[in-house]
Order: sequence, then structure tokens, then C-alpha cells
Amino acid sequence: MKKENKIILILVIFSFLIRVLFSIALPLVGWDESIYSNLGYDLTQNNFKYSLENSIWSDRIMSWDSPYSWPNIGFRAPLLPFSLAVLYFLKFDFLVKFLIAIIGTLSIFLIYALGKKLFDEKVGLYSAIFLSLLPLYVLFSTMILTEVYSTFFILLTFISFWEGFEKNKNIHKILFGIFFALAILARYTSLWIAPVFIFYFLVRDKYFKFLKDKNLWYSILAFFVVLLPLFIYGERYYNNPLGAFIHGKIAASYYGGVQSTSFYFQHGLEDFSIIGLIFLLSIGFIIFKKEYKKRQIYMLLAWFLSFLSLAVYMPHKEPRFLIPITPVICLMSGFFVNKIKKYKILFLGLIILALMFSTFFLFIPIFKKQHNDSNSCFLEANKFLGSTEIDSLIITDQVVYTYYYNKKQIIPFPRPWNLTSFKKTIEKTNKKEIYILITDFQKSDSEEDKLIGKDIENNFAKVFECVKKEGSSKVYKHN
Repeated sequence: MKKENKIILILVIFSFLIRVLFSIALPLVGWDESIYSNLGYDLTQNNFKYSLENSIWSDRIMSWDSPYSWPNIGFRAPLLPFSLAVLYFLKFDFLVKFLIAIIGTLSIFLIYALGKKLFDEKVGLYSAIFLSLLPLYVLFSTMILTEVYSTFFILLTFISFWEGFEKNKNIHKILFGIFFALAILARYTSLWIAPVFIFYFLVRDKYFKFLKDKNLWYSILAFFVVLLPLFIYGERYYNNPLGAFIHGKIAASYYGGVQSTSFYFQHGLEDFSIIGLIFLLSIGFIIFKKEYKKRQIYMLLAWFLSFLSLAVYMPHKEPRFLIPITPVICLMSGFFVNKIKKYKILFLGLIILALMFSTFFLFIPIFKKQHNDSNSCFLEANKFLGSTEIDSLIITDQVVYTYYYNKKQIIPFPRPWNLTSFKKTIEKTNKKEIYILITDFQKSDSEEDKLIGKDIENNFAKVFECVKKEGSSKVYKHN
């Protein structure tokens, strides 16, 4: 085995172990993680019906303009929930938490392969090292979210594109269309890289010669065939083949507020660490040496600029939204490092140390935030509820999170609150065991919440209690 292959194998194993370790160390899932997992589980229970209709939980769908409102869930790209559904269907539930860790690890090998094809083995290796340790990428490789998943398919898209249209391998031309469609099904914003390929053809050919390639049209056909189920879904639930995309755009306008256009630049050092600086140096080097005339360089630059310009334009911004351009940043940085003649190994070692420290210091506050008293008691309460009868009913305000941990029937407290009507409601259920979870996990301190807690305490039997200095969760049983 060649030296580079041994290193990449060790790197992939290391990357997987660190991501699994981080996943285990962060036992509490976020809202979006719960949603994707719950969608995946429900798909196995409802004949793969991608909707919140008849679900016992709901997402925060703030728009009430039909059809872009509850129960339609098309604004969330479907590939991740359907992938999780396969795991649930095969009874591989334990892999749900680690699916993205596996995908993120495989992407380390893919960026190595892409760097090797675009430049050489060393650039591929350096790029893989950078991506495996990049703080932003490591952190979100441990979470059940769509950014790392879509980036995996984006890498496959560019590998196939280069092999197909630069190396003239026809099978890769078809694969290009398939992988690009899968990237979009994983996350709709993958569409933002579409201008890259048009730009590449126009610059390379100087005119529309590329349109004469029949395999390009086969690729386009394959692209639409893979997306066909989404178009059918859009027509079925939105009366518009593009309904899911439209709903995604609407949802982006009311989720998470609006951040300034400088948001990503303000958080650049925190998210990309020293690689962000190396990337800027690589841009300067490329301009100075006029390397931008090379096809692989202007393709990567187009990838970066096309995605970033649209990401900046969007009203709601989060650091994780930039994950699809992390491969560009790492590839360009690897290209620059490879150009260094003296002290390259020392320089590379310093970069690796800086990335390791940055990832560590990014992870520590998140770890501490998760491991507080309120979260700890909530997890213990859910562990207790998980040990109860499989057909028991759970009543709680934390429906989405509790459903993720228990997969049992769950209903929220009625609002406005009335103890008498609440008792009548639960007495009408045909459940043998009914549990009530009162927790301060992500709960408001409203007067109504206090009244609910007081009424439950005085009228139902307590069967579990976790009370710590700064958090509590209690479970009551209706007899």
C-alpha cells in the first residue's frame, strides 16, 4: 500500500472515531435533529407518507397560507428522513444517531479523491486532513442534519462532472446528473451550485459547443428522473410540481430571524479556524500567479462564489449553511500548501495543531451547555418513560423531543388549561398506562405553566423524580 493510501486510511478511521465520540458526548438532540428523525420513523409507520397529517407531533410551521402550511412538510428536503426510515425499517435504530457521522467520514475520502483528480495525491491528502479537522465540519458531522449529507452528494457531483466532461467518461456524465439530483433531495440549497457547471462550459468552450454532447442530455434526463418523485409529491400536496421548493423558500423567510449580510464573515475565524486564513492566502496566490486560468481553479472559485453569494442573500443565516463550500476552502488551501517549498511539513503541522485546538475549544462550550441540570433530568425522565409499556400514553409540552427518545403516543397539555376537562379527556382514552411529564427543559416560566405543574402535583401520583440544583423533571401516572 502506498504511503498516501495508508495515511488516508488512518485519517478516515480517526475521523470516524472522533465523530462517533462527539456524537456520544452530545446525547441531547436539537429541534431540527428531532424533526428529521421523527419524520424518518413516521415514514415507516404511515406507508411512507411524507406529511404531518395524523402525526402525534408537529413542526414549527408558522405560515397558514394553504397549501404552504400544516400538515405539509415538503419544505424539509426528503432524502435524510427517507434514509433514516430505511434504518428504522431494518431495525437499525442505533445507527440513526451516527448516520451523519458515517457520511461525514466518507466525505473525507471523497475530498481526497476529488483533490487527487483535480491536482495530485498530495493536494488531495492535505485537503482531506483539513476537512477532517475543520471545526465547523467536525461539529455538524455529529448531528442529524442535512448540510453534511448534501455535501457528500455535492462532492460526488463534482467528481463525476470532472471525470465525465473533462476526462470524457460517459458513465460519469450520467452519474453527474444523478448525484446532483440527490444533493438537491438532501438539501434544496444544493441548487445554488447549478450556475457553476454552466459557467464552466461557457469558459471552457467559449460558446455552446457543449450542447452537442448527447450524454449531457442523458445526464439532464437522469437528473429529472431522480427528481420526478419530488415533482409528483409537489403536485399531490401543493398542486404545483415545484411546491416543495416554494414551501422551502417561504419557510426560510420565517425561521430563525434575519441576520446581517456580514454574518458569515463575522463568524469566519470561529468556524474555519486557520484554514480560513490559508484560504485567503491561496486566493492571493492564485491571483498573483494567474492560476485562475486553469480549469480546475476557476471551477472551484465558481463553486465558492456561486454558493456564498446566494447564502449571503438569504435572510436567515447559520454557520452550518456554509458547509457545502467547506470542500472548496479545504481544496484551495491544500493547493496552496502544496506550493510551499521550504518548511512545508512544519507549516502543515502547525495548521493541524491549530485546527485541533480550534475544534476542541468549539466543542467544549457546546458540551457544557448540553450537560446542565435541566437537560440531564430531561434525559433521565425520558429513559424512565422508555422503560414503560410500549402502548402507554405520554402527556407533555415537549412532544417533539420526547417522541424522538420514546416513539410512543404523545399529546400536549390542552391550552387554555383546565384541570377538569383535562381529567375527562384522559379518562376517555383507552390506554392502560398514562404518564404525565413535567419538566423545566426549554420551558417558559408563564403563570399557566406554573398552574399546570401545581395541578398535576396535587392530583396525580408521582412515579419518577429528578431534581437537581438548576433543573428538574417529574413523571406522574394516572390511575
